[in-house]
Amino acid sequence: MTDGQDRWVLHVDMDAFFASCEQLTRPTLRGRPVLVGGQGGRGVVAGCSYEARAYGARSAMPSHQARRLVGPSAVFVSPRMAVYRALSRRVFEVFAEHAPVVEQVSVDEAFLEPPELRGASVELTRKWAHDLRAAIREATGLPASVGAGAGKQYAKIGSELAKPDGVAVVPRRDHAEVLYPLPVRSLWGVGPVAGERLSQFGIATIGDLAAMDDDDVVHALGKTVGPAIARIARGYDDRPVHERAEAKQISAESTFAADLTTAGQVAAAVRRSAEGAHRRLLGDGRAARTVTVKVKRPDFTSITRSYTLPSGTTSLETIIAVARSLAPDPVDFGAIRLLGVSLSGLTENHQDALFEQEFQLDGRTTPGIDGDEDLPDIVGVGTTVTTDDDEDPALASGSAATDDALHAPPAIGAWRDGGHQRFETGADVRHPEFGHGWVQGSGHGRVSVRFETAATGPGRMRTFAEDDPVLETADPLDSLGW
Repeated sequence: MTDGQDRWVLHVDMDAFFASCEQLTRPTLRGRPVLVGGQGGRGVVAGCSYEARAYGARSAMPSHQARRLVGPSAVFVSPRMAVYRALSRRVFEVFAEHAPVVEQVSVDEAFLEPPELRGASVELTRKWAHDLRAAIREATGLPASVGAGAGKQYAKIGSELAKPDGVAVVPRRDHAEVLYPLPVRSLWGVGPVAGERLSQFGIATIGDLAAMDDDDVVHALGKTVGPAIARIARGYDDRPVHERAEAKQISAESTFAADLTTAGQVAAAVRRSAEGAHRRLLGDGRAARTVTVKVKRPDFTSITRSYTLPSGTTSLETIIAVARSLAPDPVDFGAIRLLGVSLSGLTENHQDALFEQEFQLDGRTTPGIDGDEDLPDIVGVGTTVTTDDDEDPALASGSAATDDALHAPPAIGAWRDGGHQRFETGADVRHPEFGHGWVQGSGHGRVSVRFETAATGPGRMRTFAEDDPVLETADPLDSLGW
């Protein structure tokens, strides 16, 4: 094994996980530009297929912007966290069969360090990674990208290079050739602020940082963080792969270079922090019951306010509405130098709202927040936990007649029973003759259902009267066909 190395760490990242789960369980969506997320005026894309990414769509993008980019071929679907969690559990079962220690990063990615690869050659490591991908595909039907390197950072970069659905092995001997030309922002710990500081020193690539003088590194990034990041850039990442304790709280907070002094600035800050926490919540794979807002004055005195919902939620707009109700008005509270939103009471059980709703707290109604007011520059961002796709309720696109329904604007449907629509577009349903399906569109007294699961392949669409008594709501997990 002349080309072997002592340590091989692998990073596995499930490709476009949320969208891939939808394409797996709703086979008609395979090969189509699928966007998972909300379609309201304030909806956000939670995840998108590679077909959608080809148009420029991406996670965390406003839904209206993604729809404009993708055009009429865009297919929006609601997040179905129960399905994603079930598939995630099966993926991690495969990991556990292949390595004694698995470090879960999020619902769709993990690090492994198989002991049998210690001292292994590049080719043996590549074969091991391909075998792992094949095992994941056999167990779940989902694609995965695997990167391998001499440490976590290099394995993570490898999985990015391998996308989509591939393997990239980055041996230590090839660091200068493969890693040095990459943007310095490819490294963990180098965010927008650190990247801007490094650019002031003429540092644009990992190779530039690796060659940077130690004193300049400290001056640019600080004496604690700087040397650690520079060491990783130079090819030394000895952080162990270990099992992580399950997070009890997920948060995102920002400290501002100029204090927040208006209600509009606070509203925009709440939205940004809530969006950051929401992305990490979806990556974690659970729902949150408690929303907490933390604010700090210029004199460093601080307060926290919390509210607990009756059930767990993964809805971004619900989280923003609660957080906005909790945030103080700077006219009364005083200027704010730090604001953060945290989510706790994490649970596997939740009830996703299908439509954006007003949230009321202590008699106050939180209005729509557009977040248009400019915020002072952010000095630094602190977060806990992390996500791929790396998630707000949505409606699947559809009309009531042909396959072109997948390209039409969402038909929200008008039939309501006692003020409530019986079947929302995108809902999982069951028919005694045709089996499991999903509502592709509704309106004009009709509901169109595509009958298919991961096990059946693409299915036929059939149209029913909206009040047909034999059509029943179904468990989304039945779409897995297990």
